[in-house]
Amino acid sequence: MKTVPFGANGTTVPNVVTGMMRIAGNTDEEIRALYTASRHVGIDFFDHADLYGFNHPGGGPHLCERRFAEALQLSSSEREQIRLQTKTSIIDDPWGYDQSYEHIVTSAERSLKALGTDYLDVLLLHRPDALVEPEEVARAFDHLESSGKVRAFGVSNHTPRQIDLLKTAVTQPILANQVQLSITHSTIVAQGLSSNMAGQEDSITRDGGGIVDYARINGITLQAWSPFQKGFQDGVFLGSPDYPELNAELERLATKYDVTPTGIAVAWITRHPAGIQVVLGTTRPGRVADAAAGSDIPLTRSEWYGLIRAAGHNVP
Repeated sequence: MKTVPFGANGTTVPNVVTGMMRIAGNTDEEIRALYTASRHVGIDFFDHADLYGFNHPGGGPHLCERRFAEALQLSSSEREQIRLQTKTSIIDDPWGYDQSYEHIVTSAERSLKALGTDYLDVLLLHRPDALVEPEEVARAFDHLESSGKVRAFGVSNHTPRQIDLLKTAVTQPILANQVQLSITHSTIVAQGLSSNMAGQEDSITRDGGGIVDYARINGITLQAWSPFQKGFQDGVFLGSPDYPELNAELERLATKYDVTPTGIAVAWITRHPAGIQVVLGTTRPGRVADAAAGSDIPLTRSEWYGLIRAAGHNVP
C-alpha cells in the first residue's frame, strides 16, 4: 500500500481509505470481515460521518459509527493502530447545514461516544455552510484540540475561497478536503485541461477555481469520494454500457498490470502527483482488495490521458 503525505504536518497515510457509509445494515461479522480485509492490504484509515446511517430503518445520526464500534470492540492498543476520521455539519431534519460552535462540538462528542474512543484522528466539515461564521468554527476547533478530543481538522466539498474564509479565523491547518472524483466525474482535473476553450463543457469551472492546484500549493490532501461513480449518484461506470470505450481500456490495462478494472480505476486517481486518497464505499472485502491493488500502479502518461479521454473528457 502506497502512502502519501497527510496535509503538511509530516505524517503519511495510505492512499486508499475504507469508507463506512453503507455498514448500517451489516452484521457484526460482515463489518469485521470488511475491517480485516482492509487491514490485511495495508489500510489503517477509516472514514465516517455523523450523518451515515440516518436514513436506515430504525437508525439515525451516528448509526454507522456505533455499528463500527459494536462490531469491532477494539482494544486500546488496536485503536492506536488505526486512524478514525468523521465528518459533521449536515442536518437531516430539516435538511441543511450547521457549522456553529455548539453543533460542531456536540456532534464531535457524540461521534466519540458512538465510536467508543477518546479521540478522533481527523474531523472534517462535511459540506460548506452558507451561514458559516469562521470565528465559531475556530472556537470549536480550539476547544476540541485543546481537550484532546480531535487531533487534526479538514473539510469536505469546499472551494479554495471557502477554505481561505475559514483560515481567516481557524489557526489549525486544514489538512484534508474530501471531494468527488472519478475518471468520469473528473471536472476538478478536466477543467484545467480545457482552460480557456470556449464551447467546451470541461472548460466550465465548478470547484471555485483550481482546487487541485490550490491543495498542492497549500499542503492539503485531497480525498476522492465516489471513485467509481459515473456522476452524482447515478451508478458506477465499471461495466456500464454507457462507457464502452472506457471499459475496454480498463480491461486492457487490467490485463497488462494483472489487476481488476477496479484497480485501474483507483490507479488513475492515485497516479496524480497531488497524492490523492481514494475513499472506498464498498462493503465487500473482495472489492477492497481489488481497489488496494491499484494503490501503486505506475500508469504511464499515455495510459492516464487515454483513460480520461475514453471517459469522454476533452484532451486538447
